[in-house]
Amino acid sequence: MKHGKQYTESAKLIDKTKLYEAGEAVETVLAAAKAKFDETVELHVRLGVDPKQADQQVRGVLVLPNGTGKTVRVLVLAKGEKADQAKAAGADYVGAEELVQKIQTENWFDFDVIITTPDMMGVVGRIGKILGPKGLMPNPKSGTVTMDVVKAINDTKAGKVEYRLDKNAIIHCPIGKKSFGKEKLLENYEALLDAIIKAKPAAAKGQYLRSVTLASTMGPGVKVAAKN
Repeated sequence: MKHGKQYTESAKLIDKTKLYEAGEAVETVLAAAKAKFDETVELHVRLGVDPKQADQQVRGVLVLPNGTGKTVRVLVLAKGEKADQAKAAGADYVGAEELVQKIQTENWFDFDVIITTPDMMGVVGRIGKILGPKGLMPNPKSGTVTMDVVKAINDTKAGKVEYRLDKNAIIHCPIGKKSFGKEKLLENYEALLDAIIKAKPAAAKGQYLRSVTLASTMGPGVKVAAKN
């Protein structure tokens, strides 16, 4: 894969043979993030688990101490009192069957997260095949199917992230924006990595953290020395 001049220049700042301490890794990522927009900084963690095994799944949610820096548009599917609570809590869109139909017939996706009450899951299930591939299907494990819609909205707006294994046993998750600076990014990094370590499945054998890498949207990866 051929990289542009900017990427090549950024890559010169990184020693590929070195494992950086976390603080130094964040500093290096920030120095290498040379795009003209506020790049997102992501954490990529390769784990020593088998993602095909049900008892070796790693998944969870976390409200990052300093948020993600992203404005999240929330759609709440609820009725009655719960719909009223959602509106008061600042949900961007609140509705029921009419919004499910809008998604179904108009291909409407002006939102980033769907939160729903358990009683609405039968209706939401009608568009499961549309929401699933986009990663938008509400799920009790991620806190998006709940009776406490107010907490779910507040957590989502505050910078809740969901981390989960992909088929290659890697977790990819944002930890903030370049504009956050070193201290805030480091705090988010430590909170997320700590959560991933605590989520280690009992069935996982051998080395759990195989590799930990930080990178900005357009920049090269920096390998971090992480303690198992």
